Amino acid sequence: MTSERESGKQAFSKFQTSNAYLKPLTPPQHNSKLDPLQSRNLQISSQKMVIVTGSIASCSKDHQKIYQQWFNYVDSDGDGRITGDEAKKFFAMSNIENSELKQVWAIADSKRQGFLGFKEFITAMQLLSLAQEEVELNADILSTADEELLEPPQMEGLDSLIVNHRGSRTNAVPETNGILAVKHAPPKNFFASRLSKKASCHISLDKVTSIVDGLKRLYNEKLKPLEVAYRYNDFASPLLTNSDFDAKPMVMLLGQYSTGKTTFIKHLLKCNYPGAHIGPEPTTDRFIVVMGGPDERSVPGNTIAVQADMPFNALTTFGGAFLSKFECSQMAHPLLEHITFVDTPGVLSGEKQRTQRSYDFTGVIKWFAEKCDLILLLFDPHKLDISDEFKRVISSLRGQDDKIRVVLNKADQVDTQQLMRVYGALMWSLGKVLNTPEVTRVYIGSFNDKPINEESVDSMGKELFEKEQDDLLVDLIDIPKKACDRRINEFVKRARAAKIHAYIISQLKKEMPAMMGKAKAQQKLMKNLEDVFAKVQREFHLPAGDFPDVEHFRQVLDAYNIDKFEKLKPKMIQAVDDMLGYDIPDLLKNFRNPYDQK
Repeated sequence: MTSERESGKQAFSKFQTSNAYLKPLTPPQHNSKLDPLQSRNLQISSQKMVIVTGSIASCSKDHQKIYQQWFNYVDSDGDGRITGDEAKKFFAMSNIENSELKQVWAIADSKRQGFLGFKEFITAMQLLSLAQEEVELNADILSTADEELLEPPQMEGLDSLIVNHRGSRTNAVPETNGILAVKHAPPKNFFASRLSKKASCHISLDKVTSIVDGLKRLYNEKLKPLEVAYRYNDFASPLLTNSDFDAKPMVMLLGQYSTGKTTFIKHLLKCNYPGAHIGPEPTTDRFIVVMGGPDERSVPGNTIAVQADMPFNALTTFGGAFLSKFECSQMAHPLLEHITFVDTPGVLSGEKQRTQRSYDFTGVIKWFAEKCDLILLLFDPHKLDISDEFKRVISSLRGQDDKIRVVLNKADQVDTQQLMRVYGALMWSLGKVLNTPEVTRVYIGSFNDKPINEESVDSMGKELFEKEQDDLLVDLIDIPKKACDRRINEFVKRARAAKIHAYIISQLKKEMPAMMGKAKAQQKLMKNLEDVFAKVQREFHLPAGDFPDVEHFRQVLDAYNIDKFEKLKPKMIQAVDDMLGYDIPDLLKNFRNPYDQK
């Protein structure tokens, strides 16, 4: 195998280890019952991408009871999370060197959440046990170990501490239907109030138990007031809720009809999902969110959009016409515990695109693109043309370039020579739409459950498909591990955009006359909106690339009376600057690997 092939295998093996994905079982079938304590073991087959299940906490029930008792002891506040400081005190009982304990934490907290849940705690205990046996720790060690035979680590003085502690705590984590339920503490005022200008940059983060919790508090206390004051939610993106921060990573699939979007999801899940329809005609006529749930069911769009624990409340702004074309497909599946998929209607082409949809299709795509962690644009060799609607859809992805991946699907339908020409034609078409100097990553393959068409593909093409499928799978399984970093990135990007929006609105307000001629002045400002943007950019030394689209801004602004807008509020701007300059760096510092801290 080539070095690229080996690096892909190593990256995949790390994913297996970090989540205790160990023993391969048979792939789940549709309507099959999955043991709630069974885990995920993702494997790469030489023929196709295969996702199978294995045991998430591959240890005996007796060991699980021991670990549960230990977990309850360490989790002193009963919120179902063990922080870095709590872990350091507990791990010290193992008498293992800090250099190895640093590796234990890094492997167990592979998602960089900043805390250990019960499942991650079990992984950490298994690693401690191996370290005490003087086994060299690395990201692949658990893939070769039999966890059921691993005894719990020796923790010096723990038994006496638990005996003394027993009976004093009554809020242990309950077990429901075989799943360990985590009891979360109610939200608290995590950030201290501003005592003085000198102390404004130093905010207490002591009671925050995760990075996501910290971002929630920062948003509600510092960024949201700015967004509300200058109506950022009407111009750009709806206000965020707790469910937006807690949502699982999402992957959206876009493409013309019959390019294999639904089949791609089915291929990853190894089974159909409720509401899935596959055919040569435009079968998926609605937006379907495929996510994990206790049982198989389809939830209508109007119902899912009003559920407070779902991140889809803002979709009500697109009206009932859209919600009737939106549904949520839930099913119990190991992969869906980590990733949510968004299956979209086929983009129209030819005469079909002359028929207007009953809702803002491009606007909905843009909304999902901002929420998603990965966007897959699917093409097949016989549908390389980019229609006017597809061009508008791709244009709506402006600002999300780092999330976009292109998939040339059904590539085994043409021979190697034709595939080279098809690839060149695809890159030429994309080059006219994606206005970026960088080359977009294109995955080539046939992403379905059928064997590769060997009549069209020679041995070299077959090996290429295998490598491309492996690379795509590695890209997908990296999503949960990068979800926290992505959340921070999107939050910072939103904060900067909201600040620029506030500058623009306040500048428009500033240029309005105090008494006479307000209507005429507003018309002039809207006509010369580009000049206002340039003035704001020069005055505050802002990058031009961070400014919103002028035409879209002008269109939304037309419905408002500029004179009613707020003047610039320096305290709000300063609060956001402090958040970006001090609070977020402090938050990340507090939740890095605890053995990195001095």
